[in-house]
Amino acid sequence: MAGDSSFDVVSKVDRQEVDNALNQAAKEISQRYDFKGVGASISWSGDTIVMTANSEDRVKAVLDVFQTKLVRRQISLKSIDAGDPKQSGKEYRLEAAMKQGLSSEDAKKIAKIVRDEGPKGVKTQITGDELRVSAKSRDDLQTVIALLKGADLDVALQFVNYR
Repeated sequence: MAGDSSFDVVSKVDRQEVDNALNQAAKEISQRYDFKGVGASISWSGDTIVMTANSEDRVKAVLDVFQTKLVRRQISLKSIDAGDPKQSGKEYRLEAAMKQGLSSEDAKKIAKIVRDEGPKGVKTQITGDELRVSAKSRDDLQTVIALLKGADLDVALQFVNYR
């Protein structure tokens, strides 16, 4: 076997799956009895998701419904960045952004974990918003994947381009 084996660590969210979860949440909100007459809604506004309702508790309940739908579609809740409800006029608004890509700080943190706790001979390289991990042995790469899955990081990680 010539050369190193490698994989990329990324943090990407499938926009279509998020869209499906949002549509399911909107349908449930329109049908549920406890959301009748409170002006509850959820929709896209550019790249952010906007939830509205007439009280702070109701808008948090809309967020809870949306998060339930995300979990059912295997989308990590670490990939959504929800703010605090803000009052605008008579309604409360809550905006949530989807996190895409690894920030340079997160990539450095992951590289440090691999260097400190991973097997010897494993190399990391930060390229843009992803991190390439390479080693001579595929078993070492499997060990690194298990290590990163067990690490308590505040980003959702996916492992792609395993070769």
